[in-house]
Amino acid sequence: MTREPLLRVKGLKKHFPIRGGLLGKEVGQVKAVEGVSFTVQKGETLGIVGESGCGKSTTGRMLLRLIEPTEGKVFFEGKDVTSLSKNELRKMRRDMQMVFQDPFASLNPRHTVEKILEEPLKVHGIGTAAERKKRVKELLEIVGLSSYHAKRYPHQFSGGQRQRIGIARALMTRPKLIIADEPVSALDVSIQSQVLNLMQDLQKEFQLTYIVIAHDLGVVRHISDRVGVMYLGKMAELTTSEKLYDKPLHPYTQALLSAVPIPDPLYEKESIVLQGDIPSPSNPPSGCIFHTRCPLKMDICEKAVPQLMEHEEGHYVACHLYSEEGQAASQNKEIHKEEMTV
Repeated sequence: MTREPLLRVKGLKKHFPIRGGLLGKEVGQVKAVEGVSFTVQKGETLGIVGESGCGKSTTGRMLLRLIEPTEGKVFFEGKDVTSLSKNELRKMRRDMQMVFQDPFASLNPRHTVEKILEEPLKVHGIGTAAERKKRVKELLEIVGLSSYHAKRYPHQFSGGQRQRIGIARALMTRPKLIIADEPVSALDVSIQSQVLNLMQDLQKEFQLTYIVIAHDLGVVRHISDRVGVMYLGKMAELTTSEKLYDKPLHPYTQALLSAVPIPDPLYEKESIVLQGDIPSPSNPPSGCIFHTRCPLKMDICEKAVPQLMEHEEGHYVACHLYSEEGQAASQNKEIHKEEMTV
């Protein structure tokens, strides 16, 4: 009997209108996210990676309805998040929190750390004033700061310390799910591992579930149980971290991993260089959206949209190289070549 996932995302889409002219009429749409589906089990860490502009951050914000989805459903513990009223959504957000990319921009510079951390408890009506202050001091100690830091302002901290404050704020309501949007990309390399290790320790201590959004494949490999690779608003590949890094199936994933530097000057690795730029999300190509840059492109790739299918147990890929139609087309092409040669 399979466990019910903590989070289920089904066919999630987000289209932003493009307005122009004197009257500001809608003249087009930016298809930032186009039909993303995945599940997250309780206690696991799902990493979402991809190039800038692929829609991964937009996906994360839609899960909390910080951005309203155009289409699709998000189920948290079986409840449809997309259909909740404002009051119901506020209660739900007690269990779903977010850690933002820029730790300085996400903290109010006019408030002390104590006031910033107390705010979630006040919003949800949790505890008395004395209990809230005690909780603030406890969380500061847990994330590696001191209780006397509560009286300071955000500008008095380093980037790594500010991100620890952001993590403490997300933990104040004792959530079940935390969405971390590029949690270490704004930090020095020497600090990144400290914050990642802190997040892993907190996950064990508080039984947390993470969705970690990042463009750094090294970060994702370090912290994730499963990884989803997004390209131009769609999920290209989804599998365990081990399978993705040992045996990537999608040509885009293979190209991404080939670009990861190896800290060994004697090790030579051939990089896959993708030709051309990422197409515009306001005018995506027909068929497979990756075919304009794919070194393994077939004729069917320009016409048919590949679906995210399970190629091996727990390994999903959206590529015609692994679809029945694509393999049939490839075989027919080889037969045609042989006939022409004869």
